Amino acid sequence: MTQFDFDIGIIGGGPAGASMASYLAKAGLSCVVLERELFPRPHVGESFVPASTRVFKEIGFLEKIDQAGFPKKYGGAWTTNGKGAVYTDSWEGLTADCNVNVRFEEREQPGVDRNYTFHVDRAKFDLMLLQHAHELGATVYEGIRVQNVDFSEPGQPRIHFGMGSKDFHLNVRMIVDASGRRTLLGNQLKLRIHDTIFDQYAIHTWFEGYDRRVLAKNASLDDYIFVHHLPLPNSWVWQIPITETITSIGVVTQNKYFAKSKQERENFFWQCLESRPELAAELRIAKQLRPLADEGNYSYAMKQICGDNFILVGDAARFVDPIFSTGVSIALNSSRFASADIIRAAQTGDFSKQSFNTFESTLRRGTKNWYDFITVYYRLNALFTAFVQDERYRLDVIKLLQGDVYDDDDPPVLRKMQNIVSQVEQNKDHVWHHYLGELTGNAFAPAY
Repeated sequence: MTQFDFDIGIIGGGPAGASMASYLAKAGLSCVVLERELFPRPHVGESFVPASTRVFKEIGFLEKIDQAGFPKKYGGAWTTNGKGAVYTDSWEGLTADCNVNVRFEEREQPGVDRNYTFHVDRAKFDLMLLQHAHELGATVYEGIRVQNVDFSEPGQPRIHFGMGSKDFHLNVRMIVDASGRRTLLGNQLKLRIHDTIFDQYAIHTWFEGYDRRVLAKNASLDDYIFVHHLPLPNSWVWQIPITETITSIGVVTQNKYFAKSKQERENFFWQCLESRPELAAELRIAKQLRPLADEGNYSYAMKQICGDNFILVGDAARFVDPIFSTGVSIALNSSRFASADIIRAAQTGDFSKQSFNTFESTLRRGTKNWYDFITVYYRLNALFTAFVQDERYRLDVIKLLQGDVYDDDDPPVLRKMQNIVSQVEQNKDHVWHHYLGELTGNAFAPAY
């Protein structure tokens, strides 16, 4: 009979793995986190949505993050340069302005007791969350690169990993793959499906001394996340406060526009910024704190996100274009849903795939809603700005922007937006037809 070293083996110590370990340790399960890097380490994805708050509360982490001094995020804003993308036409009573903003407090959100979330230095935040999991009782090992998982013995997965020149293994009852975009099990089991529609890349860095009020126009908005649209199709700039003086700036564009060499990337980054002259002028006089880094292969799905004795969570399960700051929220909430199924499975002793049906259906529903929302957004920006300003739809759109996406199988506001996009696509004489973006993914198609 196999001697188990731990109940649960968690591959990866980022937000998905650390929150999972926190949930399981609080429930009394023995779990080990195997993280290949040494924390703290820089990481992209510095802005949250309010759906994260519920997880922080449930695992007892909210007070720590509240006291850490991270900038509070009260809402989001979207801007254009007012040239070529100003939506002056109206249709069905919908009028789209080119600059819009929302405040999270406009809609009360179940499980969330404050009107803000956070912008964070991910190096500091991820370390704090992993330390929190350890304080709750999870065993944490850093600098451990998992090589593979052996499922040859039913019900007895074995994790193989290396330390130095030696190989080791651990026997566990169940595996949680929280390995991020490395997608260890997704690659090992050949589950990964590349998204050819949202083939986006990002180039990003930090600046000190950038005046965030320049494009905010309103000083009360300078702590928001800003999305500054660029004239290049389906391209945009994020602006995220990291501290009072440090701002994360990233250019997101499609792969076909992405420059390959280091010098080309540098030139491309600044050329994109120069298309928003006020933004570029302020960044030129600010101090760039880090070399440019890039993130690619943005969106993908998995044919399967759970099976006998394993579950995939966070980016290891699904990665959707992060224009609405969804990454960390999806990671945290996937662990919230998965941990509930895992705890029940441990109580019954049944770690078969069917034990994780609730997690699977919930996560797929939520990520499909995100995906449909993003598809509509990229295809017709005018529609998003129109809906977010229309009192008939504003709260429904804010619900999506809050990350509250897991309960509705078919949100009416998304269906309405999809139907309008279809009408605009099919009618070349439609007043909004010339505003259609290049991405033509079918928002009605089923998503893995």
